[in-house]
Amino acid sequence: MKTLLDEYYRNDLHHGGFIERKASLNEESVWITGISQSGKTSLIKYYLLSHKKSTYLYLDCRDIRLEFDELNEILEPFCRDNKIRILALDNYREEITLFEMEQIILSSEHPNKTLFETLTLNLLDFEEFLAFEPKYDSTALNHFFQLGGFPAMHKIASEERSLYLQKTLTYALGDIELSLLLQASKMLTQKVSAYNLYERLKEDRKISKDKLYTHLQMMLDKRYLYGCEKFNHPSAIKKLYLSDIAIKHALTIQKHFGKVFENLIFLELIKHDIECYYDEGIDFYLPARNQIILASAFANEHALFKKVEALEGFIITHQVEEIIVVTMNLENTLAHPIARIELVPFSQWALGE
Repeated sequence: MKTLLDEYYRNDLHHGGFIERKASLNEESVWITGISQSGKTSLIKYYLLSHKKSTYLYLDCRDIRLEFDELNEILEPFCRDNKIRILALDNYREEITLFEMEQIILSSEHPNKTLFETLTLNLLDFEEFLAFEPKYDSTALNHFFQLGGFPAMHKIASEERSLYLQKTLTYALGDIELSLLLQASKMLTQKVSAYNLYERLKEDRKISKDKLYTHLQMMLDKRYLYGCEKFNHPSAIKKLYLSDIAIKHALTIQKHFGKVFENLIFLELIKHDIECYYDEGIDFYLPARNQIILASAFANEHALFKKVEALEGFIITHQVEEIIVVTMNLENTLAHPIARIELVPFSQWALGE
């Protein structure tokens, strides 16, 4: 085992042309959490490469050569003998015993189970995505709709992207979790209960409700899936969203641009830590901003007026000041006696947040 640690300690790290993200590491110990291929490893290596090579040890805990019992016996003395200040355990496993170090960096898909600060690494939002684009022009938004937020997608040939994501998800997830993700891809933006998913999955496999509910919660905890609550009704059925639209492209052949568009808007809100809910006829209600967001890629003024009229009770009761209609490229301000209606193109809205 010491030979393996020596190998890791000697090896040079490479980050493959890292493009800086909004998230960054400082000198504090941290637990980085995010789904597979969200950029956790690149972020760690980029940070370590800013330090003297002899001061850090990077281990990928997925390495099948690691024997955890033996590792627990020699890791601390190895770090002490080599005067290592920073220990980075990528894809951390709970079988590895932690000890006092100047800085420890852990990464995992699972939520933080230590006292360390948590750094949640989302997939790329639209602003980060633009940093990966060779130039920002009218094609950038179309690329975002095609590629989604996985950083590696820019380096994958277009004909290989779906298979790349399928392989990534198959490797990262168990069979039941992958089946849940497939069903969620087919039920995108719908109000879906755990029982609805159980009814779908039991048609293809023998599975108990308890087991299904456990795996569903794991997918929500790891942020492969999101559930959007109904406003003031936390026990109501939630609307289901994917962590990235590229997952839907990779797992299904269904085409529904409106649902993909709504999912993209939800992800921008989540990635900017904006509290949001749904309600009947309302895609997203932002109580802190007294604002309603409607996803309407190709908005129709007449249809919008009728939709807003149906929301009059909610708007007055909750003193909504503004209705933002996120569109593909339409921009306008509509005069309405109930509330101000702003039509805003997605690119402008996402960058403005």
